[in-house]
Order: sequence, then C-alpha cells, then structure tokens
Amino acid sequence: MNLKIRNISIAALTVVLAGIIIWVFTGDSDSDEHQLFQVTEDKFEVLVTVTGELESENSVPVEAPRELQDRNIRLRNIPIHDMVPEGTEVMRGDWVATLDRTEAELSLRDLEDQVLSEEAQYNATILDTTIRLSGLRDELINLEHTVEERRLVLEQSAYEPPATIRQAEINLERAKMDFEQAKINYVFYEQQAEETVREAELELERRRRRFTALEEVMDKFVITAPRSGMVIYHREWSGEKRAVGSSINPRDLTVAVMPDLASLVSRAWVSEIDVNRVAVGQRARIGIDAYPERSYSGTVLEVSNVGQELPNTDAKVFEVLLNVDQIDNILRPAMTTSNSIVIASYEDVKFIPFAALHEEEGEPFVYLHDGTRQIVRTGDSNENFIIIEQGLSDGDLIYLEEPENHSEFPFTDTGIYADDHQ
Repeated sequence: MNLKIRNISIAALTVVLAGIIIWVFTGDSDSDEHQLFQVTEDKFEVLVTVTGELESENSVPVEAPRELQDRNIRLRNIPIHDMVPEGTEVMRGDWVATLDRTEAELSLRDLEDQVLSEEAQYNATILDTTIRLSGLRDELINLEHTVEERRLVLEQSAYEPPATIRQAEINLERAKMDFEQAKINYVFYEQQAEETVREAELELERRRRRFTALEEVMDKFVITAPRSGMVIYHREWSGEKRAVGSSINPRDLTVAVMPDLASLVSRAWVSEIDVNRVAVGQRARIGIDAYPERSYSGTVLEVSNVGQELPNTDAKVFEVLLNVDQIDNILRPAMTTSNSIVIASYEDVKFIPFAALHEEEGEPFVYLHDGTRQIVRTGDSNENFIIIEQGLSDGDLIYLEEPENHSEFPFTDTGIYADDHQ
C-alpha cells in the first residue's frame, strides 16, 4: 500500500463561493478593521476526501504455467527474467514475460543424475534378486535330492538293527523338514524380491516423471498474452508490483493482468475515524491527479469490515472501493486519484466558518456586525464550515474574529436559548 492516506472533509466549490470574505470598516474607535463573513443560503456538502488508485474491476490474469503447482516440479520463487514495459498494448499470443530458467536447469541436471542413479539401482536390484532366487532354487533341488537319498537309506536298512533303522527314519524326517522349510523360504523371498523390485521401479518412474514434467514446464517459461489488451504489472499482497527481478511461486502464478478498461474502480483507504460515515451507495467525485482538470462521478461499491495498520504507525485504515461511472480512454490502471465521498448533502442551508462560532456556558453564538451577539442552533458540519439551523438570516454579517470590544456586545435574542432549556 503506497498510497498517502488523507482524511479531510471539505466544502464543495459552491460552499467556498458562498463563503466570500469581505472587508469592511467600522466606526467604532476600539476597532479599526475587522474581517466579516456574509451569511448566505446555498448547497452544503459533507465530504470525506481520500487518495486512491485506479484498477480494473474485471481483469484477465497473465500467469506462469499452472504445471508449476505440480508436486513433481518442486520449484519455488522463480524470478522473472524479462518482461514487457507496463502499459504495453499486446495482441493475443504476443510475448509478455520470460521466467528465469537457472533454478529449473539446475534441478533438471540433478534429476538427470538421480534418474541415472535410480536406473543403476533398479538394474542392480533385479540382478541381485535374480542371483539370489537362482541360488535358492539350486538349494531346493539339493534338498529334494537329500530327501530321496535319505529315503533310499531307510529302505536299505530294513534288515539293520532297530537303532540303525530309527536313525535312518530321523534323518529322512529332518531332510523332509529342511526341504519344506526351504520351499517356504523361497516363496517368502520371492515375494520380498518382487516387492523390492517394484519399489525400485516405482522410484525410478517417479524420478523419470519429475524429469519429464520439469523438462516440459521449462518450455512454457516464455509467457504469452491470453487475450489482446494492455499489460499491467500484478500487485502483490505487500503492495509491491511484480516486475523484472520479482519472483513468482506456485501459490500465486500471476505475472501481470490485462484489465477491462470499461470497468475501472478506485481502491482507496479511509481512516478508522471516518469509516463509519462511509457507506455503500454514497456518491463520490473522482479526480485524476495526472489530469487535474478532469473529474468523474462514482459510487461507493464496497467498504471493508477489517482494518489494516499503516507501516510504522498505529493508525488503522479501511479499504473502500469506488466505481468510475464514465468511460474515458485517458484513464489507465495505477493512476492515482483524489476521491471526495459525499457523506451528506443539504440544499439551501445557511452556514458559517468555524472561526466565527463562539461559545459561552455551552451555548453557541456569533458576533453580529451591528454590535450584538446572537445565539444560534447548529447542525452538520465539514472541516471548515458548520450549518446554522436557527439564529441567522440570509445576508447577515458576522465577525470572523472576536471583536476587541466584544464584552460590550449584548445578546439580542434569547429565544433559542429559552427554547433549548424548556
């Protein structure tokens, strides 16, 4: 947010014209010259004036490739290497920006090395499991032969002593058990080997997919316009604009925007003191700082409910969005504006400068040019003027400053005072 925040309520031009200050001379020996104000009836406005910045209500983003959000890519904070100047008019498909390939190329080389390493690991795993399974099959064959040999020994010991026959039976049973256990071990290791090979194959495929994805997305680092129009640099949440040297990330791929110049708004900030006076639907006048002779009408579209702190201060401001009613080809996004929001408007009312209003025992009054004091009843006000609802007439002359002999000025009419205390 680089906007200078102002919170000033001012009178409209008609108010200023109505408040023409005249100089007159009095015959009073105690006063040589006094500044007077002539009371008139005219239009009176209460305004909140704030600076803003034009932007398009509807914009098409110019984005980096969405493939950067793929978890296989794993690139963060990619710098913008080059970019068209802000405000450039482009056609659909024209070059807008180029992303820096340095980090991507380094990652690609690392992935290429990893793919080669994974391929070697995969081939080694297949070879190891093949050799191991071959050895286990040979062991099974040997154990099967051992069982047959022990069976023959048992058959041939039919006429041997019982102890010899019993030993031959035990040897045969042990050989059968070894053979059965070896078959179980073979099946278990075969399953384990298949899983090991599968994991190595999956890891290799993951590396290859990352390599391919990164290689393909690098071909999209040259960013083109999605439509014809003007290129405006994207403003980040911090308020800074993305330009050459700025970085993008997968969470925010927008490099620039292409605004719809037929729907412009002014984004402004109102202080916490005045935000409760600003409401959706209020009229506004929008001035363009670059073209002070131009003025546009507008309306309050949005008033934020959440305030933000200004940098290095404790002051809070609230975002306000104002639409611009007219279409003008000189208007461009990012132009600064001076916005006057009409909080209240009164027709044919009397008003005086604050400097002319005085107070005694809580009662407001003015010094009239005829040498008297007049109690008044006040109404709404802006920064410089206040409405007088009762006590003054059109054409009355009042002192802007306290006269030197003010103590000699009597109250001429206490009717308002009496009414207020009934």
